[in-house]
Amino acid sequence: MGIKHNIGWRDQIARAVGGAGLAAIAIAALSGALDVGTTLSAVTLMIGGILLGTALTQTCLLYRILGFDTAA
Repeated sequence: MGIKHNIGWRDQIARAVGGAGLAAIAIAALSGALDVGTTLSAVTLMIGGILLGTALTQTCLLYRILGFDTAA
């Protein structure tokens, strides 16, 4: 039995673009190109990675817990 996707295509695109943007900003900050602090950069990278991961898998655990489904 496969996992039921709960992220629609619009949500998927928004997550992919937002996640890639956050990850790029975080990588720039961690490399020293931006001065925002290591902790904030690491948190931003983690959030960007989560958004990218949920976009790729089309499944969001928080949506599942809250009963949301944008794939319908």
